[in-house]
Amino acid sequence: MMETRTRRTEKLDIRLTPAAKRTLYAAAAAAQRSVSDFVLESALVRAEETLADRRHFGLDVDRWHEFMAALDAPSRVLPRVQRLLSEASVFERDTP
Repeated sequence: MMETRTRRTEKLDIRLTPAAKRTLYAAAAAAQRSVSDFVLESALVRAEETLADRRHFGLDVDRWHEFMAALDAPSRVLPRVQRLLSEASVFERDTP
């Protein structure tokens, strides 16, 4: 099976402490990878983990029905929110 590679054309600069840099170089060496490959792969794995919670969540049948019922329910009146949205913001108020 032939692996196709996408050419890397974008650059990302980061600032880090000397200790963090040493840690990354040591970890990359231990993994027998370049620092660039090690950091990129690690960051992408973490990014996917972070985004997974926002892309997909699983529910059993009972929870799914509860979720759908909550989405279909009429909105609640929240007096404090109504008051907040009806008042001028600090940016709109006249200042003395």
